[in-house]
Amino acid sequence: MGNGTRYCKRLIEVDLPIKRISEHARSEKNLRNGHVWNLHIWWARRPWGVCRSLELATLLPDPVDPLCPNEFIKDAIAILKPLGYVTQVATREDVRKALLRFVGEIANWELGGNEQYCSAARNLVRAACTKYKPVIFDSFSGNGAIPGEALRLGCDSIALELNPVANLILRTLLEAAPRHGHTLLERFREGAAFIKKEAEKRLARYYPRKEGKRPCAWLWARTITCEGPGCGAIVPLITQNVIANGKQKVWIEITGNQAKKSISIHIGKGKTLPKRLIKTAGRGHAICPVCGFTTPKESIKRQGKEGQIGYRLYGVAVPIGERQGKDYFDATEEDQRAFELASSHWEELIRMGKVEDLLEKYPYHDSRAFTAGLYGVRKWGQLFSERQKLSLFTIADILNDYVIRLRKDGVDQILIRDVVAALALGISNSIHYWTTMSTWLAEHMISAFITGNAIAMRWDWAEANPLVPTYVGGLDYALSQAEEGIKAAIKLGNQTATILQGNAIEVPLPDDSVDIFFTDPPYYDVVPYADLSDLCYVWLKRFIGKDHPDLFSGDLTPKNEQIVVNPYVIEGEREEQSPECYQKRMTLAFQEGRRVLRPNGIGAIVFAHKGTMAWETLLASIIDAGFVVTASWPIDTERSARMRANKSAALGSSIHIIVRPRENEDGTLRTDDIGDWRDVLQELPKRIKEWMPRLIAEGVVGADAIFACLGPALEIFSRYSRVEKASGEQVTLKEYLEHVWAAVAKEALNMIFEGADASGFEEDARLTAMWLWTLSTSNNGNNGSEKENGAAKQFSRGYVLEYDAARKIAQGLGAHLEKLSTTVEIKGDKARLLLVSERARYLLGKNEAQAPKKRRKKDIQLTLFDIAGEGVEDNDNLTEKSVPQPGKTVLDRLHQSMLLFASGRSEALKRFLVEDGIGRDQRFWRLAQALSALYPANSDEKRWVDGVLARKKGLGL
Repeated sequence: MGNGTRYCKRLIEVDLPIKRISEHARSEKNLRNGHVWNLHIWWARRPWGVCRSLELATLLPDPVDPLCPNEFIKDAIAILKPLGYVTQVATREDVRKALLRFVGEIANWELGGNEQYCSAARNLVRAACTKYKPVIFDSFSGNGAIPGEALRLGCDSIALELNPVANLILRTLLEAAPRHGHTLLERFREGAAFIKKEAEKRLARYYPRKEGKRPCAWLWARTITCEGPGCGAIVPLITQNVIANGKQKVWIEITGNQAKKSISIHIGKGKTLPKRLIKTAGRGHAICPVCGFTTPKESIKRQGKEGQIGYRLYGVAVPIGERQGKDYFDATEEDQRAFELASSHWEELIRMGKVEDLLEKYPYHDSRAFTAGLYGVRKWGQLFSERQKLSLFTIADILNDYVIRLRKDGVDQILIRDVVAALALGISNSIHYWTTMSTWLAEHMISAFITGNAIAMRWDWAEANPLVPTYVGGLDYALSQAEEGIKAAIKLGNQTATILQGNAIEVPLPDDSVDIFFTDPPYYDVVPYADLSDLCYVWLKRFIGKDHPDLFSGDLTPKNEQIVVNPYVIEGEREEQSPECYQKRMTLAFQEGRRVLRPNGIGAIVFAHKGTMAWETLLASIIDAGFVVTASWPIDTERSARMRANKSAALGSSIHIIVRPRENEDGTLRTDDIGDWRDVLQELPKRIKEWMPRLIAEGVVGADAIFACLGPALEIFSRYSRVEKASGEQVTLKEYLEHVWAAVAKEALNMIFEGADASGFEEDARLTAMWLWTLSTSNNGNNGSEKENGAAKQFSRGYVLEYDAARKIAQGLGAHLEKLSTTVEIKGDKARLLLVSERARYLLGKNEAQAPKKRRKKDIQLTLFDIAGEGVEDNDNLTEKSVPQPGKTVLDRLHQSMLLFASGRSEALKRFLVEDGIGRDQRFWRLAQALSALYPANSDEKRWVDGVLARKKGLGL
């Protein structure tokens, strides 16, 4: 291996307090006020405190490294001593520990406003970079966490972002706020007051009061025509028949009139819910209350495409008072007339040519994330009611009037542009509450983005009142949130960032011009950024497009240049975005990052994905771009309430991969470092064995731990220009990663069984334990009180993994999924570990399965076969003492015991464990103990295996 560039290791390359940083990250993710991101929504946003912490750790040298200057040690002691992190007499090791503690604490978002801590952080950066002011560059800047915190640390910050909406956010937070400071804030407040006052004047007649109060929402249902024979009733699609379920119950009563072919909707209130409430829609189908006919989803889609889906106003939600909940009323003729007045006014403006409807193309081709396309939505304007569009165009006029007012007052043109952009962003940030895809849930307005990275079709939707004060969905709330974001941005200081709009594969910077390349690239296929942001883009273009022609000259946000995986190709708009294209373009983006990075510079690349293919693609791009991986750190950056986390094996952590250019001191790429395949394979398991216990100790488990092991594994492989076998054949990254998955699986299994020889178990037991561990949640995690720390998440129909991940895990354990059909079910790209109840027929025989013993609860306990989706046949011959034939494997026999316990067959369980000798096999109890720790806390499996374990001592085993 060549010498390359000699450098002192950075702190982040040797250690990081990941547990402490993760704690702060989770706290920040749950913040709702007082944050920079209150200005405007963005997807997959990074916690700013984490970025601050990791950027600092990337800038600082490791005090223990021989190349770390003595001057830095002295300066660090002087800086940290007043904060109590170190004494005057300290060794280099002491200074390292003190810096790590400081790095862990500076991740606290609140400390961004603590001048003592921020000053200490900036002084540490100056002590580390005595000859220059460091430059930090992010080529996928998003909402600005990385470049923003670079400013707070006193660095020069360069942010590149393709998306116009994100770019406007960056300009407001990182240019306008530092440039104008409190002047921006004052003018923003003045503008917000002007907008609210004028909106009240111009829109009040379209939003009538209810009993003297401003409603916060009007409740609507989409309608279809019943296709039942001779019916033709117009059916409102109601999926939620209970509006409020607190002390005061509120529900929806739906009644069909066969004679009139009509349907009435009434909002009921009382102390208890009626026993029979109906819904008219579910799982895509519609049920007619008049004739009982079910109109299938395909017919509803057809009606939508033919323009036959309408909507019906049925209710009004009105705030009672501050934190006193809501009251609900049936919609009246006055409510309907106000809406019709707005609709007629909107249509008149269209006819007169004073406004143009939103004719920009809706991404109807993407039926995964934009399901309204299945029902005929083709233009973005179709996502808004006429009243919503009229209101938003009126607000655009008000914004323009405010500009005229500022010009008359002689306000500086740059300040006018920046203030109005901030106001426009504040309004844009509430547009996802002002669509017919927004909804009403748990007595609150719910965003059209409730599912996260998608806009889902809504049958019953809620229309927010822009005039309601303080409540979500109102202008007052929107602008107050934006004010919070601006106030937080002002605290970054008075230094502005350099904001660039463009493509990450064409960076407009000179070679070797930045010190840190720190970026958070798109996560493969997770977020369709461009399509999602078009909801805001089409309105921002109308609000302030003329002031920012470089951002808003196109119909929609750019699609061709984005680096994501998307299966849809649209000629002239969206070229191929396959996994192969993603890897190719991401490699080019990382090559650009390496080109502008100095030879002795350092990089950090953030990635999070549950798919092995996505990881292989990303890692291949890093290595092919000429980077060496020197460290990696998992940071728990995801919120507990994520929708996907509740339904799939989504990661809780983002992995921060630390890289160095594989370059010589003159900046040329090293190509002569050849690694021996045998040496790499010999070093790999040792490195994983060292790393895995550290992860577990930090509370990183499951899929988070598996992907966190990729960094250390890549440290070995990527240090070489290429790795060759004895034959001279080059080893591909894909082949190496197969060995990595195997090494990780084996080490994890050893830890699951706490040093016991896991090879003593058959492959089904090894795979089951590893499967559950992979789905387990972090000990620091926040997946809710329903799960115990470290336990797997249970899905309604078993435990699901991506098939490729399951296959790789199985291979690493010497198991073959295809041979385990009684344990694992494979469907498409998903693999599912069967519930124990689903194995009952296989394990006990058709005539031996029986209902598990009921819990002492009011709810009815289903039979084993009911849980499995199979009918239980009556078996009069079933006896308490009948014992099944012992299963073939330890796992089979344990599951048999669990089923016997579940069925309340104590004598049969005793005979099975004692007389048949099953309980004398110590592997049985070791496996039971391991699975007890892995099954979800509230699952039947956990209860059953603990029941079996409780019998051990009493049976003398």
